[in-house]
Amino acid sequence: MQQRKPAPVRSDAQRNRDRILEVALEELTRSADAPLSTIAKKAGVGQGTFYRNFPNREALVLEVYCHEVQQVSDTASQLLETRAPDQALREWMDRLAQYAMAKAGLAEAMRKATCTHGSLAGLGHGPVTSAVTLLLRANEEAGTIRPGVTPDDFVLAISGLWQIDPHSDWQPRAERLLDLVMDGLRAGAPGA
Repeated sequence: MQQRKPAPVRSDAQRNRDRILEVALEELTRSADAPLSTIAKKAGVGQGTFYRNFPNREALVLEVYCHEVQQVSDTASQLLETRAPDQALREWMDRLAQYAMAKAGLAEAMRKATCTHGSLAGLGHGPVTSAVTLLLRANEEAGTIRPGVTPDDFVLAISGLWQIDPHSDWQPRAERLLDLVMDGLRAGAPGA
């Protein structure tokens, strides 16, 4: 039995969806409780169009979150194309910190969605794990980090980022934390 391909999305429908996501990112970053009607209005779409794309708040938050995490994750390979592996890893860590601090409202929206509909914790795990795996493998092959560091080890080591208040002067503290992690990764590296 031949499977039917899904119908292509009309360009205007795709533009509406993209515009909703763009506005939702801005509004949810600003406030986790941004009204969906405000997001629809600012996106220039009617309620029907909005709810056809995103039947509820959780679906919208999930889509925004997944898109943003994918963007951050995609920078890993881009950085490896133009930088030494250890520089790419350290710069990616800075970008992850910037994302974490800039998207504090989105993080709050994710926490609220989690409270009402179970765990969403693993959603970004796939893209982030892929990015971390790529960076760690390149560094291990270059001899710039100790061998055997797993993506889970790395994520656990940088988890202190999520303890920093995004409304404070977070950058110097994040840089110190990430420098400590980088120093720990370099300790015992064969190329050191």
